[in-house]
Amino acid sequence: QVQLVESGGGLVQAGGSLRLSCAASGRTFNIYAMSWFRQAPGKEREFVASITWSGGNTYYADSVKGRFTISRDNAKNTMYLQMNSLKPEDTAVYYCAACPRPSSGIYYYQNVNQYNYWGQGTQVTVSS
Repeated sequence: QVQLVESGGGLVQAGGSLRLSCAASGRTFNIYAMSWFRQAPGKEREFVASITWSGGNTYYADSVKGRFTISRDNAKNTMYLQMNSLKPEDTAVYYCAACPRPSSGIYYYQNVNQYNYWGQGTQVTVSS
């Protein structure tokens, strides 16, 4: 099992910045990739960004490209999401997720069903 704990959410004005962290514990050697998703009230959970644990390959949703940066510190088993130029539409609960290497060999990073492990979420609110 892998446990994930997010931190760093809060209230910020439009144009501001926040950095989210996700600390992984447990059987972290099983982790192939980690991602951030978000869910606004009344909406489905959506993909934000992903990073593979060994190679550091990154993927972003079009809505956050150029504003958000995903990174990881393997030594600390921690993933980060630096969010700049925040907009009110970025308001949501942000979740981190992790998955082992896909048995199919294909990593569907945008698919919530790809992930076995989820954190409890952290609220990000951007005021206009």
